Amino acid sequence: MRIARFSLNDSPRYAFVQKDEADGKDYLVELDGHPLLGGQVAPTGQRYALDADGIRLLAPVLPSKVFGLAKNYEAHARHMYEKGQSAEEHAPGNMVIFTKPSTSVIGPDDPIVLPACSNDMNFEPELAVVMGRVAKNVPVDQAMDYVLGFTCVNDVTLRDLQGSDPTWTRAKGFDTSCPLGPWIVSRDDVNWRDANISFTLNGENVEMACGTTANLIHGIPEQIAAISSFSTLLPGDVIMTGTPNASGHLEPGDETVVHVEGIGSLRNVVVRG
Repeated sequence: MRIARFSLNDSPRYAFVQKDEADGKDYLVELDGHPLLGGQVAPTGQRYALDADGIRLLAPVLPSKVFGLAKNYEAHARHMYEKGQSAEEHAPGNMVIFTKPSTSVIGPDDPIVLPACSNDMNFEPELAVVMGRVAKNVPVDQAMDYVLGFTCVNDVTLRDLQGSDPTWTRAKGFDTSCPLGPWIVSRDDVNWRDANISFTLNGENVEMACGTTANLIHGIPEQIAAISSFSTLLPGDVIMTGTPNASGHLEPGDETVVHVEGIGSLRNVVVRG
């Protein structure tokens, strides 16, 4: 099942995304409720083509908070060390957890705005977890029961500020630093244990950024358990699970596309603020 949040003539709504067997195209089947608030939701009877006039996909959730895992793949940890951005030679044994504010979230095709305070914006394609239930002190073996599904995320980072600031607040939390989308795919419909992640820049595949969630150092259930041990996760909250390999530089005008197997593609273009 795919759940989307979309705008129809600037009015936000929710929908299931369904493929029409006749023409092979995806359509938005509008819902009469909010799928993250509990209770029953049902189709309104309205259906829209993704490219119909007045239709625009939005970030699939408006999270109260976003958590991220840093250096959660050996390849990325090694890349960061080689760039001189980490005091550790390889990935840390303990989780390195950071946050992004809700104001960092944008949706498909929204612009990523490079702030005037930075000259080194980097992409980081990742699999994102979307929580479906309130989670506090969740055991590892029950963690996936609290997950609604998964989406694509680009953990956009200002690498020069990350290296100069004692915290990562500006580097990771600036407005537009968390593109999400294009929709949420339900937990049981994604092979989250071994999902391929890839990235294209201006239409060209960036091989150094590719990888698979099979190489996560700290797995998704462990991430949920660890984060919920100190912070209550609410429905719609997001966990960015880590970028699998090397990141890279972005310039104004660059087109970024994150692709996660079983979910789809998330496109955004960089602009100068």
